[in-house]
Amino acid sequence: MKGITNEALQAAHDAGADYAETRIVENQSERFDVKNGRLETSSQRYSLGLGIRVLVGGSWGFAATSLLEQDRIIQTARSAVEIGRASARINREMIELTPVEIHRDKWSGVCVLDPRRVPSTQKIEYLMDVDARIRSVQGISISESFMEFHWIHTWFANSAGSWIEQEYPVSGVGLEATAIRGHDLQVRSYPNSMTGQFEGCGYELIEKWRMTEHAQRIASEAVQLLDARTCPEGIRTVIIDSTQLALQIHESCGHAVELDRVLGSEINDYGTSFLTPDKLGTFHYGSQLVNLTADPTILGGLGSFGYDDEGVKAERCPIVQHGIFLNYLSSRETAARIGLDKSNASMRAQNYNYIPLVRMTNLNLEPGRSSTAEMISTTQDGVLVSTNKSFSIDDRRWQFQFGTEIGWLIKNGRITDMVKNPIYSGVTPEFWRSCDAIANQDEWVLWGIPNCGKGQPDQGARVSHGCSPARFVNIRTGGIRA
Repeated sequence: MKGITNEALQAAHDAGADYAETRIVENQSERFDVKNGRLETSSQRYSLGLGIRVLVGGSWGFAATSLLEQDRIIQTARSAVEIGRASARINREMIELTPVEIHRDKWSGVCVLDPRRVPSTQKIEYLMDVDARIRSVQGISISESFMEFHWIHTWFANSAGSWIEQEYPVSGVGLEATAIRGHDLQVRSYPNSMTGQFEGCGYELIEKWRMTEHAQRIASEAVQLLDARTCPEGIRTVIIDSTQLALQIHESCGHAVELDRVLGSEINDYGTSFLTPDKLGTFHYGSQLVNLTADPTILGGLGSFGYDDEGVKAERCPIVQHGIFLNYLSSRETAARIGLDKSNASMRAQNYNYIPLVRMTNLNLEPGRSSTAEMISTTQDGVLVSTNKSFSIDDRRWQFQFGTEIGWLIKNGRITDMVKNPIYSGVTPEFWRSCDAIANQDEWVLWGIPNCGKGQPDQGARVSHGCSPARFVNIRTGGIRA
């Protein structure tokens, strides 16, 4: 692959690029879905291609190709330069970049059992077993389960002299049980809702989450929710389990600290951010217990890597420390725009044919010293909520409302009734300032989100959020009625 990247860089230089970088991406993927006792999906996909990004006259140009032949590579490099020149004629400001170190390295994720070596029949039989266990619960209307695997291999080179090879697996698994009675529909998911659980590992993920052991319990909860009462309205304490808190972090923290969004590049799609540069270093984002860290160096996360798609080395970076907002997620370009001396390795692209964007990596809420049991025992009037069902947040990441699949009322330190369709709402900084307890490391889980959308054209990124359950006081709660 070095020969191909060298050809691309040389062609970009010959065409007049001031700076160039190229990425070759190979992606193998596999997906299985079982629904109501039948195999619905059995698919395999493969892609291989090259993207070239160049800086010409202070403007970016980008082009890509899936044909790794010399003539096509040269043509693609020239196209990128032509696009850069065209952009330079209309751009008001020249792009400046923070310095980048030269790296020649290879990085790999961790895989105990390569999913490519596990027979498809074994995967399908496992899902069929899960499905049968869901459907064995009386009252279940729809049963669904899936497995998904990716193997990504990338080669990066730039005109500064870097050469970086990276290889990592991604595995996902999940189940969903739906109970319907009249106009009431209740869903329970495991390990998490919407997209299940994804991690940067191999087939060992299937054994880790043991869906066959949890399928009947989850299905039974879906049926029980039909008879549960709607979560009552009021101002109360909310304990949020880690499945739901991960999405809360994603929507109200992660997108808010993307520096390209702050500077206006995302106005057309998914909005901007209330975290303007004047707040950096002084704004009280949360209580003193709130510590948020971007850490792509953790193994096993969907946002784990050795180097981002600009060739910047991964690093652990505090975003919020003891409640104070300290850092953005940045690129070489956006970091330079606000006077920072370097990027914190947050640039990634969905595939070879997409330009890199500022993306979340593994944005984690650091664990506290409490426990879920202790938080419940010291709550007089509250609700414990779990597993996202719906969410809404404004285009500045300021006001939000989240709904969850299930909740349990808490009275005088004890769990009482199961409730359905619980919702809670708030304003981002007020919400995080109300955090008065976070569970410890024993309850900390790194949850994966495989389809974070951003950009035009839209790109899906894989990110993770590690967190333990946490407690928030004086939160507006209620329920959606069937």
